[in-house]
Amino acid sequence: MKKRKFGLALSLVLAAGTLLGACGTKDGESGAGNKEDTFSVAMVTDVGGVDDKSFNQSAWEGLQKFGADNGLEKGKGGYDYLQSASDADYKTNLNKLVRDNFDLIYGIGFLMTDAISEIADQKPEAHFAIVDSVVEKPNVASITFKEHEGSFLVGVVAGLTTKTNKIGFVGGMEIPLIEKFESGFLAGVKAVNPEATVDVQYAGAFDQADKGKAIASSMYANGIDVIYHAAGATGNGVFSEAKDLKTKDPNREIWVIGVDKDQAPEGVVTVNDTTYNVTLTSMVKRVDVAVYDLATKAMNGEFPGGEVIEYGLDQDGVGIAPTQDNISEEVLTEVESWKQKIINGEIQVPKTREEYKEFEASL
Repeated sequence: MKKRKFGLALSLVLAAGTLLGACGTKDGESGAGNKEDTFSVAMVTDVGGVDDKSFNQSAWEGLQKFGADNGLEKGKGGYDYLQSASDADYKTNLNKLVRDNFDLIYGIGFLMTDAISEIADQKPEAHFAIVDSVVEKPNVASITFKEHEGSFLVGVVAGLTTKTNKIGFVGGMEIPLIEKFESGFLAGVKAVNPEATVDVQYAGAFDQADKGKAIASSMYANGIDVIYHAAGATGNGVFSEAKDLKTKDPNREIWVIGVDKDQAPEGVVTVNDTTYNVTLTSMVKRVDVAVYDLATKAMNGEFPGGEVIEYGLDQDGVGIAPTQDNISEEVLTEVESWKQKIINGEIQVPKTREEYKEFEASL
């Protein structure tokens, strides 16, 4: 399969958006529909839901912006989404969007890999895209990210911020994708704070906030003061526990590092008329911009079927969130230094546990 990297500078994408008003035709590309003067795009969420405050929500925000910038209306013939209550809904929802003649259909999340693969075979005339997985089909574009690089940077933040030298990582499902988050994060922590320990635990799900809350409760009780979650909606429970503890003791310094989008709003808590925020930072994956970027290419007759599109630090596809109120200037300087080392190829960030062991041994 061909592999291509697209620059993701947000300013360029947004600038391109202003030029697309007259680009409704698709230069002979039929996609899933046969319309000659409009372009339509839709997505199917995984079980986390469109309002998961994370991955699915970011994708939907990208589609909403694409729709607004190109004069599309929400619904059939414009832009839309279908929400999946369980994995049994994936194929049903994808088929419905094909029947509704959407020109580009996204499957959001690796959980939809099998469903996208099956429906792409059944509907070879349709155009699909999958986020966070690779489906080797000529009518499927695969969007991936270098999550390990962004996770390394928030690991630097955690390693330099912790007061107890005890840090936590809460994953959703124990799979290679989340292993990238874990490995990169551990490497970032150890690169700047070899004395710190990181407790790694998995909830086994991306949609169970109660499990995230229980794991966080145990971690904070054991002296951990910074937790990074890569758990989708399960991570909402980590925020809930941190805010509960902050409410009980406003002077306690405990932090959550969010994922996928800037989760600073999830950390706001008010105690006795004083507002605090337990979000230290977030590792952002610009799913919204990637979705917008690919939809723009497809609308212009440049659908990259059969290709893997990978977004990393050098394309601004991953990084730390713009909300940085709780990070010191000294730590931000260190983050920028490590970012440049990664972009310049001076260090290779591990993306598996085996690679992490080698990285740790080299320190």
